[in-house]
Amino acid sequence: MNTQRAAVEILREKCVEHGLKLTPQRIAIYEAICHTTDHPSADKIFKKIKGKFPSMSFDTVNRTLLTFSAIGLLKVVEGHGDPKRFDPNLKQHHHFRCIRCNTIIDVYSRYYDSVKIPQDIQSRFTVLGKRVVLEGICKQCRKKS
Repeated sequence: MNTQRAAVEILREKCVEHGLKLTPQRIAIYEAICHTTDHPSADKIFKKIKGKFPSMSFDTVNRTLLTFSAIGLLKVVEGHGDPKRFDPNLKQHHHFRCIRCNTIIDVYSRYYDSVKIPQDIQSRFTVLGKRVVLEGICKQCRKKS
């Protein structure tokens, strides 16, 4: 099964599980997000698919992405005051965010995966996940300096 059909099948299963209709618009939004690695914003996805669905609003794209996050199809990655960015990569990973160009890069690290939650945090909260976000200057921005 090719990756596009596999993505639509995953979307179909999640929609059925959560009582959502599988619409051409939802398929287009999900395919657009699945074919990215740059953690796009809703605006970037909207611009990518508006030619195919000219009557679709930005609000529909944004609400659909938030729904996909709520049902476990993707995760929300938020920057500092920036619009929400979305990540379809559900594998355990962390992020590096460039403070100059706002690029977000996936980071895989067993060390970060194994970071222990301090006991004082565990006693006050129910931790459901953990993600390390490193911030700095990416290679491309360093070259420009």
